[in-house]
Amino acid sequence: MSTPDLSFEIAAWEGGARCVAGVDEVGRGPLAGPVTAAAVVLDRAAIPAGLNDSKMLSARRREVLAEAILATAQVAIVHVDVEEIERLNILGAAQLAMVRAVEQLSPVPDLALVDGNRLPAALPCAGQTLVKGDARCLSIAAASIVAKVARDRIMVDLAQQHPGYGWEHNAGYPTPEHKRALQNLGVTPHHRRSFAPVRNILYQGKSPSP
Repeated sequence: MSTPDLSFEIAAWEGGARCVAGVDEVGRGPLAGPVTAAAVVLDRAAIPAGLNDSKMLSARRREVLAEAILATAQVAIVHVDVEEIERLNILGAAQLAMVRAVEQLSPVPDLALVDGNRLPAALPCAGQTLVKGDARCLSIAAASIVAKVARDRIMVDLAQQHPGYGWEHNAGYPTPEHKRALQNLGVTPHHRRSFAPVRNILYQGKSPSP
């Protein structure tokens, strides 16, 4: 199986871009919690070994690599909360998170390499989409790792406040355990009410005491 490389960054550098960021988001599928995006500008002279699509790495390996990325690269991480997800819809919220992450980099990059097939319209710089970019492009792989680790930590914290949903290990995704807890415990303020499994519980009138 191929692993991500620097070919897209090299092409951009050779085309005159001095600062190239990889951008990815995580958390579109969960029933609860924020959607999180990261933008990463790797240091060409200090790229951590073993970068890969975050989904291909163990949780422990992601943690180690995230620390290495934060120590060597320019990194911006943005969380868009449930209220904005509900206001914008999940696609709009994910794109907003990516735009905000790029905006927080200093200097703003010359080019953003964005995972997926939709380029956020409000990017503050030129952009290029890469389908399955986290498995093809080192900068996007790095962004996928730090975004995943940051979001998972938030869900572990929220799991302490709302035990029983399994967020500390399912990160808010619709696992059988999570869906059973929705039935038994009801809907929390961190659930996405526009998502069908949550909406259906609300129609049944189930929400926990504050």
